Amino acid sequence: MSFSDIIGQEEVKQHLARLLAENKLPHAIMLCGPKGAGKLPLALAFAQMLLCQHPTEDGACGSCSDCQMSSIWAHPDLHFSFPVYKGKSSDKPVSDDFLPQWRDQINRSPYFDTEEWLEDIGAENQQIVIYVQESDNLQRKLALKSSQGGRKVVVIWLPERMNEQTGNKLLKLIEEPPIGTHFLLVSQEPDMVLGTIQSRVQRINVPALPEEVICEALQTHHSMSPEDAKLLAHIAQGSYVEAQKRIQHDSEQQQFFNLFVQLMRHSYARRVKEMHLWALAVSELGRERQKRMLDYFQQQLRENFIYNYHKPQINFLGREEEDFSTRFAPFINERNVVGIMNELSDAQRDISQNVSARMVFFDLALKMIVLLKNG
Repeated sequence: MSFSDIIGQEEVKQHLARLLAENKLPHAIMLCGPKGAGKLPLALAFAQMLLCQHPTEDGACGSCSDCQMSSIWAHPDLHFSFPVYKGKSSDKPVSDDFLPQWRDQINRSPYFDTEEWLEDIGAENQQIVIYVQESDNLQRKLALKSSQGGRKVVVIWLPERMNEQTGNKLLKLIEEPPIGTHFLLVSQEPDMVLGTIQSRVQRINVPALPEEVICEALQTHHSMSPEDAKLLAHIAQGSYVEAQKRIQHDSEQQQFFNLFVQLMRHSYARRVKEMHLWALAVSELGRERQKRMLDYFQQQLRENFIYNYHKPQINFLGREEEDFSTRFAPFINERNVVGIMNELSDAQRDISQNVSARMVFFDLALKMIVLLKNG
């Protein structure tokens, strides 16, 4: 992977290349920014550049023995650390246990989020963490001599997922790394990273992608028409991950939209029997999909509230969603928007805590009757 494979972020690429060319590279960098901006792809491309024998301004040369390995992600001097889950309470998992899934995901696309990673490792109902044994594992690997006689690189994805004990152990490695070792941290919530680690790394901000950059990438990589690409780039709000997910999960988005419309129409018309059937249908979706659905409902509520202000530049609706909003948005206003949002948030909390889905969604539908009438 080279910098040319990464969408946008030209200033960040130039900054990283300049640090290396001018021999001003710190031993620890933290790339920070919103979801889908390209932080992990940048880290991966830069890691390959660091391991390359003849790097150029555009990244790794692609022709030396290090670049020509059958899989650069299996390079013996490239190490990964990322959040994983415990299958059993007695388990002591480390990133190496999940390397096949990690490499498969990177090969498919380095633009992904925690939701996709949870699906990859079968941890949809689990909490993912970088456990304390990860630091011991890294220390053992970095104590070994570089197999190629050059640098060693550690890419840490989501360091905010470390607990304090893990962070304190890794801090010693980051403070005094073995000679020739570089740490590349990739964080979506940098302020949640242990403060002592934050103070030991050079922070580089990676901004959200401009709409025109996402639009061009969608036309190039997904053969979308300019009109469709422009609309999707606007909806993605600076995240190429979100744009890709919209393409890949179009059927799920359509299902959530249909369920949102049904809920609002049945509740407004006080069709209790249909509301009960709606709750039964939604209860069969599975908890992870139910949580994604409630996320979508909250997003649609925000968009409908904003729609009343007639500011299309700050509205992010698809064509079908906007067509529905022209009729529905007047019912969402200052008198009920907070109440509806709170009910959706409470439903999401209850689903996460394994409360009966039928009860949660039927109760939600009943409460919508009063809230919509208040509008």
